[in-house]
Amino acid sequence: SQNFSGYFSPLRLERSSANMSLAFDEYGRPFIIIRDQENKERVKGLDAVKANIQAAKAVSRVLRTSLGPKGMDKMLQSPDGDVIITNDGATILDQMEVENQIGKLLVELSRSQDQEIGDGTTGVTVLAGSLLEHAEGLLDQGLHPLRIAEGYEMACKVAIKKLEEIAGRFEVSLDGAEDARGSDVGSDRRQAGRPEALVKTCMTTLSSKIVGRCKRQLAEMCVDAVLDVADLKRKDVNLDLIKLEGKSGGRLEDSSLVQGILLDKEFSHPQMPKVLTDVKIAILTCPFEPPKPKIKHKIDIDSVEKFEALREQEQQYFRDMVKRCKDSGAGLIVCQWGFDDEANHLLMHNDLPAVRWVGGVEIELLALATGARIVPRFEELTPDKLGFAKTVREVGFGTTHDTQLVVEGCKNTNAVSIFVRGGNKMIVEETKRSLHDALCVARNLVRDNRIVYGGGAAEMACSLAIQGVADTVPGIEQWGLRAFADALDVVPLSLAENAGLSPIESVAAVKARQLKEENPFLGIDCIGVGTNDMSDERQQVFETLIGKKQQLFLATQVTKMILKIDDIIAPSDY
Repeated sequence: SQNFSGYFSPLRLERSSANMSLAFDEYGRPFIIIRDQENKERVKGLDAVKANIQAAKAVSRVLRTSLGPKGMDKMLQSPDGDVIITNDGATILDQMEVENQIGKLLVELSRSQDQEIGDGTTGVTVLAGSLLEHAEGLLDQGLHPLRIAEGYEMACKVAIKKLEEIAGRFEVSLDGAEDARGSDVGSDRRQAGRPEALVKTCMTTLSSKIVGRCKRQLAEMCVDAVLDVADLKRKDVNLDLIKLEGKSGGRLEDSSLVQGILLDKEFSHPQMPKVLTDVKIAILTCPFEPPKPKIKHKIDIDSVEKFEALREQEQQYFRDMVKRCKDSGAGLIVCQWGFDDEANHLLMHNDLPAVRWVGGVEIELLALATGARIVPRFEELTPDKLGFAKTVREVGFGTTHDTQLVVEGCKNTNAVSIFVRGGNKMIVEETKRSLHDALCVARNLVRDNRIVYGGGAAEMACSLAIQGVADTVPGIEQWGLRAFADALDVVPLSLAENAGLSPIESVAAVKARQLKEENPFLGIDCIGVGTNDMSDERQQVFETLIGKKQQLFLATQVTKMILKIDDIIAPSDY
């Protein structure tokens, strides 16, 4: 048996022009380690970790100026010329089209926060960037990336524990709202059973958006919408039951909550009545057309009599369809498909208003709200499958011919709509994104009714708690804990900087007061009301505990993942 143990030793490793390692045997013959290695780039060790940190910091810095009530907006233009103006972190990163793989991790991080919590997408990216920035200093001092990651993990647990200690709790109930739910005047329900802390938390979310000047009105609309569709026994909210509709033109203050459904449609015939009261609604998913055979067919018509007979047969089909609808007692027909002019004419003459081409999602919401059953065939249309609405009216806007149908006074308010107005399309779209964040916050508070105080107060309290624990940790991990504590200060620093304050001076003063007074509710006074106490009546800045915990978890996880990468093999740019 031949021994090959020494055949390839000693190996000579040489650096190629493409930054890859080539291996040679003792006779100088190269052999392949990685396929197409001349077309690949490779970065190893500490250089790889630092390259990744630089990429993550670059993405994080983009969002840092958008944090807080005084944060700036970003204007993004898509390849086809559409312009978006927003300061929502998830939207900005989605539209930026980040190419770097580590940058994409931060985009995914922001998206995870958006899908799970709905708010805090900017904060989580800024925090992850800060954690990596402070880890870079420790790497320069010679600490192993894994020891830093372990320190971060310990610090995250300390921060979560501190958040749970300082969290406040309030009750979400509808004791007064249940009685007012069926009343015509929505203000009864709005005054009774609407927890103020819920409104204040939604206002905190909206204060950093373009709609900040109307935050009280919009926050109340969001809370009312969520409490309308909330299942408080299961502590769950299905946001699909809240429809966000918008029309440009009009003022932001004209936005309203509709106790029913908005349909971006009009009555099928211009002579049909524009307002219906106490109306029974039939919802059909079958077209107002004669039935078509499923097989290939051909009709030969060679005389006027045959043509007349065919036309009479079609007329009869339409008459039967309209008669079935009329006999069921329906006062409004909502159809998923279009219908023939003949059918439209017959419906109008039989005093049966109709709406056509209503989408599947809208039909389901309409059925939920009115209590109607969706009917797939005319033969199955019976009085017990009809829904009920107090009013159905067609509303026009301005000098344009835009119209919408408003279905109000439904049997149950299990489906509601928020109608947004704004000066232009961009403001309407940004308002809808802002309202979605506020709706998510209200939903999270129904699920978990604990809150922490904003303005960087929670982050500074956690930072002080971690620094206290760091002194008791004997190993190298204490450096990781201290770095985590320093990294948390990026939130209050960014808030102060964006508000035009001196960041270091402001944060140092508030942290000293927190430590001295043992008051974890002290934060940055971004809006200049004269007090740093976030629980004060003048500030009232709340955030959800579940959202804040998720931010810390996600930022720590993505930081650990990036620190553990020590070798990058990627296709060369050339």
